[in-house]
Amino acid sequence: MIEKLKGLYLRYREPVNYLIFGGLTTLMNLVCYALAVGPLGMEVTPGNLLSWFVAVTFAFVTNKQWVFASKSWAFPLWLKEAGAFYAGRIFSGLVELGGLPLLMWLGLDQTLFGIDGFAAKIVVTVVVIILNYFLSKFIAFRKKKDA
Repeated sequence: MIEKLKGLYLRYREPVNYLIFGGLTTLMNLVCYALAVGPLGMEVTPGNLLSWFVAVTFAFVTNKQWVFASKSWAFPLWLKEAGAFYAGRIFSGLVELGGLPLLMWLGLDQTLFGIDGFAAKIVVTVVVIILNYFLSKFIAFRKKKDA
């Protein structure tokens, strides 16, 4: 049984690690936000921007190192990967900002668990997670093809 699980993990290592580190990134975002707005006394918007930046930085490092196995930290490569990664996260953030009201306008504005529009929020979150995976895999941490 353990060997079978190990084989499955090795086969799907990249998406499994992406989901694990994505969960940790979300936790990092929430903790940082709580600390910024709570004990540090920041306003909501600056606290949210700080927590986003810390979480995306954490995601960049973990995705680079353990998800997509881009091991080189040479400055030109690091700069290219970091720029593409942050640009991708800004883009997916804009998709989320626009996608949520769009889905609600299209009729996915149901209340779940007492939260208005939560069905749309879940759908747009899944879309953003998938989008971030592909942006990271095929743009930020793209492997060079053998020529």
